Amino acid sequence: MSTSTVNIAFQTELLREIDEVASKESRSRSEFLREAARAYIQRKRRWAGIFSMGRAIAETRRLAPEDVSREIRAYRKRKATRG
Repeated sequence: MSTSTVNIAFQTELLREIDEVASKESRSRSEFLREAARAYIQRKRRWAGIFSMGRAIAETRRLAPEDVSREIRAYRKRKATRG
């Protein structure tokens, strides 16, 4: 796999935190940032899949946004009364 070098600017405090965590994990800054980028991309894809599935279910069941909001409120209310 080929690589490319990029220049990126970070606020000093954020860069300090990145270096601190990378050091604790015995990683280079580059390794840490590559893993962070991979994790971010994976999370975004997972959420996109979840929302896509939700839209498909809502469409199949002919649910309007108000129906979904009502169900969320009802679920949260049931959950709160159990706690």
